[in-house]
Amino acid sequence: MSELITQNRPIVILACQVFQHWLEQLLPDGLTANLTFFDYGLHVVPKNLRKTIQQAIDSIEQPSLIVLGYGLCGNGLDGINAGKHFLLIPRTDDCIAILLGSYQAYLREMKKKPGTYYLSKGWLEAGTNPLAESRKYEEKYGAETANFVMDTQYRHYRRLMMVARNEQELETYRPQAQEVAAYCTRWGMRYEELIGTDDYLQRLVEIAIGLEQTGDEFLLIPPGGMLTQAHFIR
Repeated sequence: MSELITQNRPIVILACQVFQHWLEQLLPDGLTANLTFFDYGLHVVPKNLRKTIQQAIDSIEQPSLIVLGYGLCGNGLDGINAGKHFLLIPRTDDCIAILLGSYQAYLREMKKKPGTYYLSKGWLEAGTNPLAESRKYEEKYGAETANFVMDTQYRHYRRLMMVARNEQELETYRPQAQEVAAYCTRWGMRYEELIGTDDYLQRLVEIAIGLEQTGDEFLLIPPGGMLTQAHFIR
């Protein structure tokens, strides 16, 4: 990261709205004058996420350190070109590991209960959950087809985990989460709740300002480079 410091590049943050409240509390005053949060729903169509982020990167004229508050997100960030910038991004498949605090925490949960479907404030607000999807399919194709599609997608899941930033957020979104959980009992999913941590985002901010090396949990793409799916394979 010393090269970044000597080049004195400004820091730009492009992140998913799911991290807005977390990052706004973590960012030191004056760290960045360019902070943009994008709609949760972009991940639903990965090519739209890719296009939006690429356009945002290409629109930044001054060579910068661009911090991406995303994971690979369904390959939505596969093929992103750095252009004249450095790109710094968490090395995760999606936001779940970030909300849990680390990739290791994600692995622990996965080993504890394989077949876990995660909910968060962002997923609920974006309408990305089994209940919302079922309603959309039923409206478009009818109940029989909707049930078939949903069974195909979700019958192997065994746990529904709501991850919240704090107790207040959990209380606010618990009714929605429990409504989804009630629907998911058809597959035998057990509902659980977990308070997440900002540890992963804290390290991301520290790396951005040059306090430590990227390590194994972050990717640093140099100017002219491209972010690919292969970078996230462990």
